[in-house]
Amino acid sequence: MGCWTKLKASGWAYPTAILSLYGFFANCRVAEPFLTPYLIGPHKNISEEVVTNYLFPIWTYSYLAFLFPVFLLTDFLRYKPVIMIQGLFLVTNYLLLCFAPGVPAMTVLQVNYAVVTSTEVAYFSYIYSVIPVENYQRATGYLRSAMLAGYTTGASLGQVLISIAGADYFYINALTLGILSIAFLITFWLPMPQRSMFFKGKKAAAVGSQSQQEGPLGENRLEHPVMYKDGADSGKEEMEHNGCAGWCSRENVATVGPVLWQSFRESYSSRHLIYWSLWWALATAGYVQVFNYIQLMWDHIEPSATSSIYNGGVEAVCCLVGAAAAFSVGHLKVTWAVWGELALGLFSAVATGAVFLMAFTSSIWACYAGYVVFKSCYMLLFTITAFQIASNLSMECYALTFGINTFVALTLQTIITAVVVDETALGLDIVTQFIIYGSYYAFISLLFLIRGTYTVCIHQCYPEHTDAKEPKSSVEVISAERL
Repeated sequence: MGCWTKLKASGWAYPTAILSLYGFFANCRVAEPFLTPYLIGPHKNISEEVVTNYLFPIWTYSYLAFLFPVFLLTDFLRYKPVIMIQGLFLVTNYLLLCFAPGVPAMTVLQVNYAVVTSTEVAYFSYIYSVIPVENYQRATGYLRSAMLAGYTTGASLGQVLISIAGADYFYINALTLGILSIAFLITFWLPMPQRSMFFKGKKAAAVGSQSQQEGPLGENRLEHPVMYKDGADSGKEEMEHNGCAGWCSRENVATVGPVLWQSFRESYSSRHLIYWSLWWALATAGYVQVFNYIQLMWDHIEPSATSSIYNGGVEAVCCLVGAAAAFSVGHLKVTWAVWGELALGLFSAVATGAVFLMAFTSSIWACYAGYVVFKSCYMLLFTITAFQIASNLSMECYALTFGINTFVALTLQTIITAVVVDETALGLDIVTQFIIYGSYYAFISLLFLIRGTYTVCIHQCYPEHTDAKEPKSSVEVISAERL
C-alpha cells in the first residue's frame, strides 16, 4: 500500500504507469494477425471477394468520417473519456467477432473498429496534459515501449497458440476479448486531466499567443515550452475559479477557432515542413492500404485453409525490426534537414521494390520478407518525418499537424479504396491492387528523389542559403516516440 500511495503522489509516475498498462493490454491483440483467415474460414464463412471489396472499405470510409470530429471531441472532453470509449469499443469489437455471425454483423464491426482507430489520438495526447514538462521524455519512452511490447507479445502469443498448441481461431479471439476487457477496466484508474490544448479560456489563449510571438525564430519550443506551460497554469487557475462551467463555457469554445487558425499558420509556415508533411500524407495512405490487405495477399499465395500460416510471427518481427530502425535514427549523426528528403526518396524506392516483390512472388516466405522490409522502411522514415516536424513546433501545432496530415492521408486512402478496391468501382483482385500500390510508392520515391537531390545540390553549392537547422537528438527521440 505504501508503494501505491507513493506512486499516486509522484505527480507523473502514476498516470504514466496506468496509461502504459492500458497501452500494453489494448495492443496485445492476439487474434489480430489472423483476422482474414478467421473471416474467410468456417467460423464466419465470408468469401474473400466480400472481405476485400466490401467489408474492408467500410472501415476506411467510416474512419474518414470520424477522424476530425473525434480529434476535436478528444480535446474538448479532455482525453480520458475518449480513451474509455476506445477501450469499450475494443471490447465490443471482439464480442462481435466471437459471437455475431453474418455479413451485416461484420459490417457493424468495421464501423466499430473505425471508432477505435479514430480515438487513438487520445492515447498519444493524454499524457502531456497531466504530467510536468520535465517528465515528457521518460513518460513518452515508457508509453511507446508499452505499446510495442503489447503488440509484439500479442502477435507472438497468437503464433505460438496457432502453430504449436493448434488452437482454434475462435479461442484466440476469445482470449483477445479477455485481454481487452482488462484494458477497458484499467481506463477507470486514469486521472482526469484539468486542461485542454485548444479549448481554453481567453486568458490562456492570449498567454499562449504571446508566448508564440516572443519565442526566438527557430527556437525549439519542446525544450522551452513557454506557450503551453504558462497556458496550462493560467488555464488551471481559470478552471479552479470557474469549475466545469469555465471549461465548457461559450467563451471557452469561442477561442477554439482562433487557436486552431494560429496553430495551422505556424504549422505550415515553412516550405520545409510542408514537404515533410506531404511525404507523411502520401506514404501513410499507401502504407495503410498495404497493411490492411496484406493478409489477403498472404492467403492468396498460400491459403490458410490448407497451409500453416505465420502471420503473427511476421508481425512480431516487423515490430521489432521497425522499432530498432526507428530507434537508430536518433543516434545517427546526419543533417536530416539537408539529407532527409533524399533519404525519403531512397528508402521509399526500397519500399517500392518490396511491394512489387509481394505482388509478383509466388513464395510466401518472399512475400513475408517483402512485408518486413516495407514496414521497417516506413517506420524508419516516419520517425525521421515526425521529429523533423515536431522539433520546431509547439505542442498545439504538433497535435494539429498530426491531425491534418492524418486526415489528408486518410482522404487519399479513401480515394484509392473507392476507385481500386470497392466493388462498386473497379473492384480489382488482390494482386492487381498490390501492383497499383507499388506504382503509387514508385511515384512517391521519384518525387522525393528529385526534391532531395535538388536540396542537396543547393546546400553543396550555396550552403549559406540553407535555412534548416539540425534538431537536437534528445528532442528527436521525444518527438518521434509520440507516434
